[in-house]
Amino acid sequence: MKSKINVLYIDDEDNNLKSFRATLRRDFNVFTAIDGEAGLEIARNEEVHVVIADQRMPGMTGTEFFEKMIQINPDPIRILLTGYSDISSVIDAINKGEVYRFIDKPWNIEQIKNSIKNAADLFFMRRELKEKNKKLEKLQSEMNQFVYSLSHELRGPLMSISGVAKLAKMEIDQPKTIEYFDMIESSTEKLDDYIFKMLDFYRSTKIDHKVTAIDFKQIMDQQMAAYKSKFDLQNFDISFNLDQGAEFFSDDSKIRVILNNLFSNAVQFQSQTQERKIIKLDIHVSESQAQIVIQDNGIGIDEKYIKDVFNLFIRATQRNVGTGLGLYMVKEAVLLLGGDIQIDSKLDEWTKVVVTLPSLPKDISEVN
Repeated sequence: MKSKINVLYIDDEDNNLKSFRATLRRDFNVFTAIDGEAGLEIARNEEVHVVIADQRMPGMTGTEFFEKMIQINPDPIRILLTGYSDISSVIDAINKGEVYRFIDKPWNIEQIKNSIKNAADLFFMRRELKEKNKKLEKLQSEMNQFVYSLSHELRGPLMSISGVAKLAKMEIDQPKTIEYFDMIESSTEKLDDYIFKMLDFYRSTKIDHKVTAIDFKQIMDQQMAAYKSKFDLQNFDISFNLDQGAEFFSDDSKIRVILNNLFSNAVQFQSQTQERKIIKLDIHVSESQAQIVIQDNGIGIDEKYIKDVFNLFIRATQRNVGTGLGLYMVKEAVLLLGGDIQIDSKLDEWTKVVVTLPSLPKDISEVN
């Protein structure tokens, strides 16, 4: 339930102050001041939700009062009373005093009452929004700490378990025991891959853009080295064609999320019986955009699942691979970068994904 509205009214005519207080004291908590300085003193010491000031006052005009009050407390909603037509005063009030509304004198009691209620609604709405923003900032900070913990406190022990399993396999020669250690190693790798994808998901969707010049050759050289250490690519025919004839600006981490997940899918969803496994990656870069095309000859996607593959935790196959996060993260990263993604596939034959990304302004504040 909202508290009773606190209203501060400043006017150099004492009769106006008495009339205002007497008329509205039942509806609101009313504070009055005979001049701007007295009004500022009340604003320093009382919680005020709505402030009403007469424009034409000796010593300090209503606009000047609002301008000084903003420095003390910018939150109260401001209403200016004007008894004459002065466009320059109105413009000043808008630019300097950030006035919510103008009311002509002599004021009408119902008009004043409705204006105060509307202004108070705005005050309480802004206060609620500010409190929610503070909570969101706190949650963001806690999430950053959680992600750091996820990366270091969970992945580290998992890698230790996997390493110990590998060492143990080297020390024994019993096939059944080796099989058990293979299972431990496989499970830790799956869990680590899931954690890694969760980290990628957070980085790609929850962290603001960091726009830099993108060198696709450098990125792909680094990524291919990582892919070769992560996947067994001996039976793959991988081709990479790059045409970058212009400078391109984007978010490096989000582009890596896109490439990593598309390439990972192309590897994991290959046919077990396919003798020649093919992955083709083509990147064409112009001044305005980059187009990334990746195609494979894997198991493909049934047409009935095509429209759902970008949804969270959706798998288009019963094979026990993948987390259901990959294509969702790709689409989220693409959309955040202002791009477009299209997927086409034929079951048991091939899948083709086309990503188009615009070159972003160096100053990200220019975006949108």
